Amino acid sequence: MSFSVLRTSFRRAAVPPAAARTSKAFRSPAFRKYSTEVPKPEGAGKSNAALFAGLGLAVVGGVGFWIYSSDSNKAKEAGTAVRSGVQSAKAAANFTPTKEDYQKVYDRIVEILDEASDADYDDGSYGPVVLRLAWHASGTYDKDTNTGGSNYATMRFEPEALHGANAGLNVARTLMEKVKKEFPWISYGDLWTLGGVCAIQELGGPKIPWRPGRIDGFQEQCTPDGRLPDATQGAQHLRNIFYRMGFNDREIVALSGAHALGRCHTDRSGFDGPWTFSPITVSNEYFRLLFDEKWVWRKWNGPKQLQDAKSKTLMMLPTDYVLVQDKSFRKFAEQYARDQDLWFKDFANSVSRLFELGVPTSQWVSSEQWIMKSSDEN
Repeated sequence: MSFSVLRTSFRRAAVPPAAARTSKAFRSPAFRKYSTEVPKPEGAGKSNAALFAGLGLAVVGGVGFWIYSSDSNKAKEAGTAVRSGVQSAKAAANFTPTKEDYQKVYDRIVEILDEASDADYDDGSYGPVVLRLAWHASGTYDKDTNTGGSNYATMRFEPEALHGANAGLNVARTLMEKVKKEFPWISYGDLWTLGGVCAIQELGGPKIPWRPGRIDGFQEQCTPDGRLPDATQGAQHLRNIFYRMGFNDREIVALSGAHALGRCHTDRSGFDGPWTFSPITVSNEYFRLLFDEKWVWRKWNGPKQLQDAKSKTLMMLPTDYVLVQDKSFRKFAEQYARDQDLWFKDFANSVSRLFELGVPTSQWVSSEQWIMKSSDEN
């Protein structure tokens, strides 16, 4: 049975633990509307998808077969060069993807997320791992050197793809490659971050303002290892990582709430288990559990992590628990535990900023951010 037929809308309601343990995600309707439409080029129709598909033929035959069938860095760089030529052709012909075209990509990602149910993957959605891809592709930004971020999608290349923090993200990259082949005109950076937006919105979270404009880069633009959080560390480490990107303490805590989604795997990070009873529902349960449950160190052969004393089925990482221990972090975590709407607002703003790190303003196709329609709205 397809996961998509089991959608249920209940955005603002708390998720009972019993319901949260099911492998089916609960969907929620969008409450906010966004009226700004991107201006369409003169003479453009409702959608240029067919045209883009034709332009994309350059990468599905001949050299294109090698590009798509090879995992080598040279093949990926060749693919980037070919797509750059396609982009130049579009620009010369004055053809630009419309918001409607990006909405079609979003809708296809929704279908991909739902395939996890039939594949018996984790808790029934690929949403958490797709969000992690968008997050890790963006979180490499360094404001002092203006390097990293989502602009070049350099996780396509080694060694960045093999960085320890990116273990397991080959799952998400493979999923997104399916979408890329259907919409060859979209850049990987736009595709991956749009996937993150889709995951949050489709799993009951807030609307995430987003816009396209990222370009594909080359291996030489890969970032060094060590720019993503190390879950074994403490508060100062979190500050070092997120201050480097330009975030403050409130935003660090807001972004940490993304751990409402997903679970850790011993064959990836070494850690094990979900953070919440509802790992495919975006809610403030992560913050509530931090304060409501008693957390003890798990006795096992794996890395140091905490588990809830009552059920022994949940986990928290050292970098999660510092939100309770650190005075500045704690005051924001307490606010979010009490007020989900407040967290949704701060989370949406922070994630939107995260996904735009490293992208020059001149590249955006719109001066205004867009709000993509969720599947419930369609």
